[in-house]
Amino acid sequence: MAIYEILQHPDERLSQPGRVVEEVTPEIKRIVENMFETLYAATNCAALAATQLGIPLRITVIDFSEKKDQPLCLINPEVISGEGETFTAEGCMSVANVHEKVKRYERVVVRAMDLDGEIKEYVEDGFMAKCMQHEIDHLNGVLFIDHLSALKRKIVNLRFRRG
Repeated sequence: MAIYEILQHPDERLSQPGRVVEEVTPEIKRIVENMFETLYAATNCAALAATQLGIPLRITVIDFSEKKDQPLCLINPEVISGEGETFTAEGCMSVANVHEKVKRYERVVVRAMDLDGEIKEYVEDGFMAKCMQHEIDHLNGVLFIDHLSALKRKIVNLRFRRG
């Protein structure tokens, strides 16, 4: 297994959407295994998108369980529907030390392929719903800071230019 480097804003690769995964091959399974290894090795990491790791594929892994024993892999995930609204703070492994409130659906229906190549629908709310939306944004080349007002986004970006 391998631990991938997590790309950091303003790396341009974070703005590139991931490509659709046509089928679950042994290579895809190896990538997913390494993604989980990377997630578990990182501090305070709930989920990672392949695009955050420089892998331009539509794959995300999620596990925010206390014992890190509830892995969920979503391949080609998409939000089918959403309802309700939340406005809570988010952070991101690719945007270090930034936490800002972002508007999200409270409850979502997400369709994705699993590691067996089966298409499934997930009906989630709360933190899982927020996590899924955040990761799907990554796969579309969108960072959570892209949801901020122009002024807040400018302030965040200035912090990273000064580095």
